[in-house]
Amino acid sequence: MFKSIVIGLDGSDQSKHALAFAAGLAREEGAKLIVAHVEEDIVGKGGGPIHATEDELQAEVKHQAEELSSEGLETSVKMTSVMLGGPAPAIAKVADDADADLIVVGSRGLSAISGMLLGSVAQRLPHFAHVPVMVIPSSP
Repeated sequence: MFKSIVIGLDGSDQSKHALAFAAGLAREEGAKLIVAHVEEDIVGKGGGPIHATEDELQAEVKHQAEELSSEGLETSVKMTSVMLGGPAPAIAKVADDADADLIVVGSRGLSAISGMLLGSVAQRLPHFAHVPVMVIPSSP
């Protein structure tokens, strides 16, 4: 049913839980997994990422993808950045560009600023996505 699955990762515990689910689903379906991470940048002269630990987040995302690849799951990473609009439209674009069949995200992530102003990625993503969006709740 699924040939290509995009998983949105932001380093949060919820996104790690969603990654485990997406990886399991990809294995069951024989699908490839595209790991998407969106760096949110501050608008203005100061610029730069919203999260002070962005370099660490990106390294962690790459490491998680490498682990899945080493386990035999076809996995790739797509890093992108945004200044406005939050991660949801960027994740939807990654899915469009990859011709993905499904997008998986955690129910809550690290995007506190845009979450307060615009709503969570999980809430906004279905408005931008052209494929089904699966939201994985926090682990019990």
